[in-house]
Amino acid sequence: MFAKRFALLATACVLPLLSFDAQAQRAGQPVPARPAPVSPRPVAQAARPVSAPVPGGAIAQIKVEGNERIEAATIRSYLLLRPGEPFDPERMDRSLKTLFATGLFADVRLEHQGDTLVVKIAENPIVNRIAFEGNGKINDENLKGIVLLRARAVFTAEQAQEDRQRILNAYAQKGRYAARVEPKIIRLPQNRVDVVFEIQEGDSTLVSRITFAGNQAFSEGRLREAISTREQAFWRFLSNADEYSPDRANFDRELLRRYYLKNGYADVEVADPRAQLAPDRKSFFMTFTIKEGERYKVGKIEVQSKLRNLAPDLLQPFTELDPNDWYDGDAVDRSTEKMADFAQAHGYPFAEVRPQVRRNAEAHTVDLIFEAIDGPRVYIDRIEIAGNTRTKDRVIRRELRMAEGDAYSPDAIRRNRTRLTDLGYFDNVQINPVQSPGAADRVNLNLEVAEKATGDVTVGGGFSTDVGALVSAGLHERNLVGTGIDAGINGVLAQKQSQISLSVTDPYFLDRNLVAGVELFRIQDNNQDIARYNEKRTGISLRLGYEYNEHFRQSWTYTLVQRNVYAVNTGASIYVQDMAGNSLLSQISQLFTIDYRDSVLEPHRGFVVRVGTDFAGVGGDARYFRGKLDGQYLLPLDWISGNSDYTLVIGGSTGYLGQLGVKEKIIDRFFLGGENLRGFLSGGVGPHDQTTGDSLGGRFIWTQSTEVRFPLPLPADLGLSGRAFVDIGSLSQSSKSLAGSPVFEDTAPRMSAGVGVSWKSPFGVINIDLGKALIKKRFDQTQIFRFGFGTGF
Repeated sequence: MFAKRFALLATACVLPLLSFDAQAQRAGQPVPARPAPVSPRPVAQAARPVSAPVPGGAIAQIKVEGNERIEAATIRSYLLLRPGEPFDPERMDRSLKTLFATGLFADVRLEHQGDTLVVKIAENPIVNRIAFEGNGKINDENLKGIVLLRARAVFTAEQAQEDRQRILNAYAQKGRYAARVEPKIIRLPQNRVDVVFEIQEGDSTLVSRITFAGNQAFSEGRLREAISTREQAFWRFLSNADEYSPDRANFDRELLRRYYLKNGYADVEVADPRAQLAPDRKSFFMTFTIKEGERYKVGKIEVQSKLRNLAPDLLQPFTELDPNDWYDGDAVDRSTEKMADFAQAHGYPFAEVRPQVRRNAEAHTVDLIFEAIDGPRVYIDRIEIAGNTRTKDRVIRRELRMAEGDAYSPDAIRRNRTRLTDLGYFDNVQINPVQSPGAADRVNLNLEVAEKATGDVTVGGGFSTDVGALVSAGLHERNLVGTGIDAGINGVLAQKQSQISLSVTDPYFLDRNLVAGVELFRIQDNNQDIARYNEKRTGISLRLGYEYNEHFRQSWTYTLVQRNVYAVNTGASIYVQDMAGNSLLSQISQLFTIDYRDSVLEPHRGFVVRVGTDFAGVGGDARYFRGKLDGQYLLPLDWISGNSDYTLVIGGSTGYLGQLGVKEKIIDRFFLGGENLRGFLSGGVGPHDQTTGDSLGGRFIWTQSTEVRFPLPLPADLGLSGRAFVDIGSLSQSSKSLAGSPVFEDTAPRMSAGVGVSWKSPFGVINIDLGKALIKKRFDQTQIFRFGFGTGF
């Protein structure tokens, strides 16, 4: 058998690519070894010599030889000659070229045998299947969508070479210019072939150097930070920012232009970037050529309104620039957007605001005129969705706050794009208006999404200052079979805590504005460090929520939990010993949220307020009422720093626990420290047993935090960000309800300050905080270093 295969392989390498000998095909089995490479047919092949005709002779008949699949009548139909006509050399040559042009034949000969025209052909083979080898960065399904060859189609060498180039272009789009593709064929019986594209993907083609020409106002280092492409470095193995991409290069050109406009250079021109491929094809040298022009300041600012009953004074406060400020193109765009949003929200759905920039080259100033007009009345005709190979159309449409027939509004487009992005199902969301054919007042919205993986299988480990060393495993899917259902099972085993939970949430239960979910859980906590007891909780939660609109929502939860306080230390506080044993908690909770943040996933501006209440006493052993209020206000500091990543975050919270005839257990109280008061140990602040030092929790709590978030002076693609914070808080309880050991209680505020770093790593978000307790009291337990580790990897 080996001898047969070796002989057949040698034959395949010697014979011309597309000459197929039927006897040789029957001599043995198909070649399983590396198939022969495909070479394009030389152009001269079509000019094969024709047998010299006899002048004046007539064609008696036309005979076709060599055809297997194609009918002789079909072949004769391509000829320009017919029986009874003379042997015309010119028309025979044109017939030969016509037959070759069909792409059906590997070889064609026209021969004059007496008064017979003989057409000898060799048919091109039929493609049996298309296969790919060596590909990893682009899967088979995507490659099949790129190539034009298909199973059961006619194979031609030219088409194979064209598909080869298509694959190379696809790899180039992914920054792999060193990729190599070689199409090969495996001959099969009945004039069929398997086409195999052997791919060597090669390494990513990186950007080794980025240079700028013509820049005077800004250094190369500063301009490199303004663009998204980065020079290659050893630490960038976690990102693709240093991979060359033509689309990204053009995007960087626009980023540079906007950067100059933002800093007053209204006449800036940025030429198309030049990218030079290194001889080894492993890296690029990129050059951006800039013509900066002069820097301008703002002269006059005028707001005009042609909208009835909408005075310019109402729009004036939305201007973000003042006279004598440096011109800022981004501020002009934001001012325009805010004015249009205000007008559209106050009864002018078609309102537009058009900024006019009038330059004074001699004074180096620009006058700004914002003109509010009633734009053309345009309505949405159709909404077309594309790119969602997995997510169902209805999952996308139910998030849209617009429908066919609504007035077209750029503000609505922005808000709906944000809603879809916040789902976390897509890498990119684009909503593009296109003029509806035959209707000047109608537009079609082409909604294109690029889906990303929404499922996680995690097996990880790490360390947290709250629970110690830990390992975890979980299976989580945020978009179950494209329905938007969130489901997961997760388990954590740590030094101070172990838990397992199973949850399912449907964000549109019964296809209505209802969020419904259920969670089963079992949690075991080790609280020996703060109160010398352990706790187990086993229970179920049922959730139901709804939206009043995109800013107001409310949820209700019923929780049934079997609790067990055990392993109480013999030296523990009498209050801790008093709650030992089993108890049943039956609780109804509600949470009302007002959310005006610009994004749920990565907010930079806006505010959120939450009001929550818990009522325990619908059965069970616990009887109490608990109210909670917390909020957060985010203020971008780009007007100071020039960078939108600087954000001031002011937050606060308060809560109160009231008894309902039965004394509550310590485990139902509030605890202060750790997450809600950095610089102190979790549960380390508030009332303590003076005899044992155990933390007893409290009934009234309040906290306030002021935090500045900022980018670190490191490449942005590392995913590192910093923060500086000041936390204040207090926890208290009514001591008159306690009897036994004396309780230390000081309601004076505690304060801490510190800095922290967050890293969005492939293993999850890692948070490190260094906090110093500035104001503390007796029995308070401090914690300078706080470390939290996202466990999935």
